[in-house]
Amino acid sequence: MAPAPPLLPLLLPLLLRPLLAAPGQGAGTWARFARLPYPEDQLFLHDTFPEGFLWGAGSAAYQTEGGWRQGGKGPSVWDTFAHRARPPGARPAGGDVASDSYNNVFRDAEGLQRLGVSHYRFSLSWARLLPNGTAPANAAGLAHYARLLARLRELGIEPVVTLYHWDLPQRLQDAYGGWASPLLPALFRDYAELCFRRLGAHVRYWLTMDNPYVVAWHGYGSGRLPPGVRGGPRLGYRAAHHLLQAHAKVWHLYNDHFRPTQRGKVSIALSSHWIKPQNMTEKNIKECQKSLDFVLGWFAKPIFIDGDYPESMRSNLSSLLPEFSEAEKKYIKGTADFFALSFGATLSFQLLDSHMKFQQLESISLRQLLYWISNEYNNPQIFIVENSWFVSGSTKRDDAKYIYYLKKFIMETLKAIRYDGVDVFGYTAWSLLDGFEWHRGYSIRRGLFYIDFQSHDKKLMPKSSVLFYRKLIEKNGFPPLPENQPIEGTFPCGFAWGIVDNYIQVDTTPSQFLDPNVYVWDVHQTKRLIKVDGVFTSKRKRHCVDFAAIRLQISLLQEMHVTHFHFSLKWSSILPLGNLSVINHTLMHYYQCFASELLRVNITPVVALWQPMAENQELPASLAKYGAWENPETVQAFAEYAKLCFANLGDHVKIWITINEPSVKNLTYTAGHNLLKAHAKAWHLYDKEFRRSQKGKISIALQADWVEPACPFSRKDQEVADRILEFDIGWLAEPVFGNGDYPHIMREWLHQRNSVDLYNFHLPYFSEDEKKLIQGSFDFFALSHYTTTLVGWEKEDALKYDHYLEVQMINDITWLHSPGRAAVVPWGLRKMLKWVKSKYGDVPIYIMANGIDDDQNMVHDKLRVYYIENYINEALKAYTLDNVNLQGYFVYSFNDKTAPNYGLYSYVANQYEPKPSMKRYREIIDNNGFPRPETEVICPEETVSCPECHFFRTRKSLLAYVAFIFVAFIVTIFLITYYSRREGRRYK
Repeated sequence: MAPAPPLLPLLLPLLLRPLLAAPGQGAGTWARFARLPYPEDQLFLHDTFPEGFLWGAGSAAYQTEGGWRQGGKGPSVWDTFAHRARPPGARPAGGDVASDSYNNVFRDAEGLQRLGVSHYRFSLSWARLLPNGTAPANAAGLAHYARLLARLRELGIEPVVTLYHWDLPQRLQDAYGGWASPLLPALFRDYAELCFRRLGAHVRYWLTMDNPYVVAWHGYGSGRLPPGVRGGPRLGYRAAHHLLQAHAKVWHLYNDHFRPTQRGKVSIALSSHWIKPQNMTEKNIKECQKSLDFVLGWFAKPIFIDGDYPESMRSNLSSLLPEFSEAEKKYIKGTADFFALSFGATLSFQLLDSHMKFQQLESISLRQLLYWISNEYNNPQIFIVENSWFVSGSTKRDDAKYIYYLKKFIMETLKAIRYDGVDVFGYTAWSLLDGFEWHRGYSIRRGLFYIDFQSHDKKLMPKSSVLFYRKLIEKNGFPPLPENQPIEGTFPCGFAWGIVDNYIQVDTTPSQFLDPNVYVWDVHQTKRLIKVDGVFTSKRKRHCVDFAAIRLQISLLQEMHVTHFHFSLKWSSILPLGNLSVINHTLMHYYQCFASELLRVNITPVVALWQPMAENQELPASLAKYGAWENPETVQAFAEYAKLCFANLGDHVKIWITINEPSVKNLTYTAGHNLLKAHAKAWHLYDKEFRRSQKGKISIALQADWVEPACPFSRKDQEVADRILEFDIGWLAEPVFGNGDYPHIMREWLHQRNSVDLYNFHLPYFSEDEKKLIQGSFDFFALSHYTTTLVGWEKEDALKYDHYLEVQMINDITWLHSPGRAAVVPWGLRKMLKWVKSKYGDVPIYIMANGIDDDQNMVHDKLRVYYIENYINEALKAYTLDNVNLQGYFVYSFNDKTAPNYGLYSYVANQYEPKPSMKRYREIIDNNGFPRPETEVICPEETVSCPECHFFRTRKSLLAYVAFIFVAFIVTIFLITYYSRREGRRYK
């Protein structure tokens, strides 16, 4: 049967749903997530969000509005802070112009309409509505927001309005000291009353303020942000105290005077990081809990639990933390109609003070934070009012990195709902458009729409993330697709099921039976064997049974039920000098024995003549010393070596690989040129001199990992992906399987680069005779496939950017990854197989290696089980649904001794032990795939060609007749003897 779905959507909500949360129960989060099934819990969840789920985008006034001196607006603390840092005569600073949303209300509304969102979160500028922070109100400011709300109403988009998003009127800072003053809560209430009265009729969701942690700690404690007061922790905690009081006043104002008529809801947008313990100890978990208490709990516990600060803060901060009276506690407690959460790049890894991590590790797991909130604060309704990551300020419209973070966060939200039972009812991507990013200025971008800040009209230009998010909203998540589902079915009879070992274990130590010396046993004194000097026995011929190492390896392969075994010969060991003057006959005899023993147990040897390895690329030292594959003489040396191997091993080998997985990353164009000629010479040599008698087949094996455009909607990213496929695979495949020459994309690109950037990378040319020699020098297409890579054209991360090919490597953080950081992307194999077919026709294909690493932990072998099941299932789809001429599949690798961390057998204390992945692979082999439950798998038993057995197999009738005569003869002699003796006794 086909691989099981990752986690049964119907079962897991029951299995993993948390118990009814009680206040203070968040500390169990870390242990709970450490126990979840691996890798199932980390797999991508194809499912949808609950019906009526809210999808939106957001922005903040100072980040996007601009118009800082238009329409009667007064200065804010951010205006002052940004202008203070601007040199005289410099361009407008900070949010003076920004995205110019003040003058482009309809432009922004059209962007929202294009996204298809259900809500839009934006903030009101306190200094625009009340230029001095207090009455009188500014009519132009009120008209601006009324116009925005009216347009949203026309489009059916729900407004989510923030009263205060960090831009305190400068007049209030100058006159009262801002949030350090106990007078501010009352002034904030007056401002809120104006907003509720004049704008509240059409607003259903209000947020009093955004991220009070940042305002209090960095505005009044560290001074990193406006108003830049370096008052230390004491002033920071006092400012937070006043912010909480202000929030509570506004909530009660709405609850008492506006809720009955406007019927809206009010909360506060709280921001948090996530933290994980360095080690899963009780002490470290307590430190993690304390970290969240000091950032999120600082404001959440008073509001959602009991009106007071977390106990960990009370016990650690002593007199620094202000006190609430009992009346204030009752007044603050319960002043939120839902939990509004902000999570992402503003706080995480940016504005979180290092000492608030308490020596633990910061992480970006939104799912675990949601679960913690649910358990810590009695399972509130959660509205994610800000979430995303960022891209470089130089990134324009193909924002792949942003897409994959958005995908990760939305996926984690979905899992929190479906797997963990967290009550999340809305999600807000941040932000609608590029803007001024606070302390990071314009060095990063977080918008779904691109803004050219140097342009006059500030047009909204959709990024790739707009297309991604709009499609996601239309589907309300990630619904299951047919191509995501495993299929049932089997491979054809005769399908090659194999295993790979780069180099077999070679042990040519002579057995005791080859020792000509004579020994006696000293039974009286030493109790040991003593060699008798001068006495020898006659020597006997070596036999394959003398090699104990062979018997062990063969028995392990038999246990696996594979039909084929793929390994490489050691050129440097067979011909130490690189020519035929010195041949290691002992090693050659060992290889002969190994191949013949494989055949004896019905396992077909698949033998590679050369595979590059670290030391000298596994070339004879003399060849490596004089240029290796750069030297044309290596081509002829390889042909001679190949001929020697064909002559000595060819009777036992039916599938040859000339060159196995040459690494194009470490190959010069000249070396690749000579390597192709060497392959072609070996192929033609076999074809002309050995094929008729040995009846084998031969080809080259290439590494072929799939390359996917990072932005699936981007033409430029698709061009990059096509280019990399040609450089990685087409470079060596096109001359052999295609037209006899290198891909035209390579030649065009190299010509362009050499002419523009004065590079001198010369791609050699084949003569017409060489083209004829190389073209068609194959019997099948052999490929090794391990993973999939995402590529884009926008430069985002210099460490992962290839300047020569102009390609940015991107990581989809929703993919599973091995301990070695290899991405597990089964569908990439199917795409690779389809690509080969589309490029080179209906060529027979063998997947010569496919595998993943582990870390010697049996838990992680579960990842390999998943890997093998799902990659084979994708291969089955290619064979069944895409009509790819797939002939065989080989797992990499045989054991951990020769390929550490990749083996299906572990190797510990000189013992081989099968891993669970070996047993699962054996089941798949026995079933020849994933048959339907009612299907009986019947394939005729196949035998592998064995030269020594040919005489007997072709004379079965004769042998049966001879056996019958022999048995009859023995029976006759027995009867004659029996009756003769009986007669003799009777006469006596």
